[in-house]
Amino acid sequence: MVHAIEIESLRKVYRKRNSPDVVAVDHLNLNVAAGQVFGFLGSNGAGKTTTIKMACGLIEPTSGRIRLNGFDAHRQRGDAMRQIGAVLEGTRNVYWRLTAWQNLLYFGRLKGVTGRSLNQRAERLLTELDLWDRRNDPVNGFSRGMQQKVAIACALVADPPIVLLDEPTLGLDVQAARTVKRWIETLARKEGKTVILTTHQLDMAESLCDQVAIMSHGKLLTHQPTVELLGLFRQEYYHIRVNGHLEAAQAARFPHFTPIVENGQTILSGPVIERNELYTIIDQLRALDLEMISIAQTEPNLEEIFVELMDRANEREK
Repeated sequence: MVHAIEIESLRKVYRKRNSPDVVAVDHLNLNVAAGQVFGFLGSNGAGKTTTIKMACGLIEPTSGRIRLNGFDAHRQRGDAMRQIGAVLEGTRNVYWRLTAWQNLLYFGRLKGVTGRSLNQRAERLLTELDLWDRRNDPVNGFSRGMQQKVAIACALVADPPIVLLDEPTLGLDVQAARTVKRWIETLARKEGKTVILTTHQLDMAESLCDQVAIMSHGKLLTHQPTVELLGLFRQEYYHIRVNGHLEAAQAARFPHFTPIVENGQTILSGPVIERNELYTIIDQLRALDLEMISIAQTEPNLEEIFVELMDRANEREK
């Protein structure tokens, strides 16, 4: 298997004078196959963005290495950086005083694209993102969503084989977000690019990603094909439907279950590892004088699995 990204024993430690060191990424080992959409997931502070910034050459690792299509991101920085286009969350990815058109030409030339091919690609990107009529306007006059569109276009203008998208739909309306989603599918399925996607929109990750990696506190919790990850949890999840509503104190007795109120009924959704746990939950509900309507196994979605893995990781950290 050809790997577009190879991460070996990657570690990033922020050292502080008067307080303990902060380990942002802790001995991360991860390979990403070429030509796939790869979901890089985790809660805030998990180490995702730090890892991506190290891949982009913006942060130097404390130890370990990253290779992009075989090029070492530290020792062969020029060649490595030509492999990627990136949109980073919370960062000014474009120059606000320049126009949208000027931004695309500038970033294209930085990556070695010039002449007619650059102009044609810039025109196509701005047209597809509904920005062509605003191409000569300074970006600082754009809305947050429009600025994000320009940033995405700048990441793609040099036609890089690897695209790093850190929360790419942040600030976009529904229609623009769908455009970005279609683009991600096209980049991987039709153009053979490797797309690294970080997002808190786990429904989008579930529908787009061939594989997912989930991080917590700088460590890798899991890395496997999305279908296999969903399959691992399939036999563990249940929907338990009862009449009435659960008060907050009652719901707290089922910490791994999510209550959903629907037409005067409550549906508890969550994992049950062993059958005895299910019997215990049923007894607890009966003790609360809640009428049981139905119990059914269900296929979990990626969001439910993510929450469960985070809960388990937090329990281990205590």
